[in-house]
Amino acid sequence: MKKRTGTDRTVTRNWRPVTQALRGGTWRSEHGETSEALFLTSGYTYDDAATVAARFAGEAEGMTYSRLQNPTVAMLEERIALLEGAEACRAQASGMAAMTAALLCQLSAGDHVVAGRAAFGSCRWLVDSLCPRFGIESTTIDAADDAAWEAAIRPNTKVFFFETPANPTLDVVDIAQVCALAKAHGIVTVVDNAFASPALQRPMEFGADVVAYSATKLMDGQGRVLAGAVCGSSQFIDEVLLPFQRNTGPTLSPFNAWVVLKGLETLDLRARRQSENALALGRFVEGRVPRVLHPGLPSHPRHELAMRQMEACGPIFAFDVGDRDRAFAILDALQLVDISNNIGDARSLMCHPASTTHAGLTAETRAEMGVTEGLLRINVGLEDIEDLREDLDRAIAAAGM
Repeated sequence: MKKRTGTDRTVTRNWRPVTQALRGGTWRSEHGETSEALFLTSGYTYDDAATVAARFAGEAEGMTYSRLQNPTVAMLEERIALLEGAEACRAQASGMAAMTAALLCQLSAGDHVVAGRAAFGSCRWLVDSLCPRFGIESTTIDAADDAAWEAAIRPNTKVFFFETPANPTLDVVDIAQVCALAKAHGIVTVVDNAFASPALQRPMEFGADVVAYSATKLMDGQGRVLAGAVCGSSQFIDEVLLPFQRNTGPTLSPFNAWVVLKGLETLDLRARRQSENALALGRFVEGRVPRVLHPGLPSHPRHELAMRQMEACGPIFAFDVGDRDRAFAILDALQLVDISNNIGDARSLMCHPASTTHAGLTAETRAEMGVTEGLLRINVGLEDIEDLREDLDRAIAAAGM
């Protein structure tokens, strides 16, 4: 393998994000291929014993085992780091592998984590159920209440963990305010940025220490593979995260990495067009249903903050139709939009979080989070906006609204 300008950081740091998404981190072999090569190998061979010993000792560069390094995965990690504005990145097997690793790699028994209560169901499970099993204390708060963060700090608080916008209620967190508070108390901030991707929001620009992703979502963007990523400083990635990842093995496959690399090439185009469609559809639905949750709409309680933090508000929003019967009636009447619990896809998808993504939580926890029985979450895709309007109009009418 020989490196070209795609991995020369003195060059790539000066490129703009759209260019980085297309060319950042590119390695080329002696064949000079234009598309990234797919290296399907679990292990590597060496010219002599001294070489392998030096690599395992960390004294020489080079691959040792694909649980630790793979050329295709390394290209993806370099590209995501560039897009995020991070010093380093480690790819993960899935989004939840990324969230789990980002937390457990730095928390020990006796530590305390403060988390936003509005979150993906599995993220709440990590905080509410998994962490306490290992003696890690947790507190969940209204992440949109700036004062709640400071009130929740204890002497043993080590991590602030939150999503913005949050899944599925689209709560928006003041990243700069929360991160500044954390730094003042020596607390590490971990931000789940999956709803926006680095194309629309870069939390590190507002002071975040660690940014975690489900790359399954917008980064792939076409519903093909599972993938995750954790971004941070070189010190955090190499000294805190890597020992955990090396020994627990949430490794991303080279094929999945290659697919996400292809997705990143069109990330900016898709994210912005889908954001436009979602905002148009949100405006169309508003007034037809009791409540719409879209940060791009002036009716959202943190609309102005979202406009400051985000370049666009992403493809996802939610709306409440009052009860489960109406929610199911709308889902069943859809002809174009698919019923699916995935997000970030180029196709429009809708689900009922209370019975899908958040079904594993108690009714009390769902109520605390704002996940009502009438809440529907929609991922707006790249279809013609008029076709989407017609489909939603027909479905809402079928529910008697």
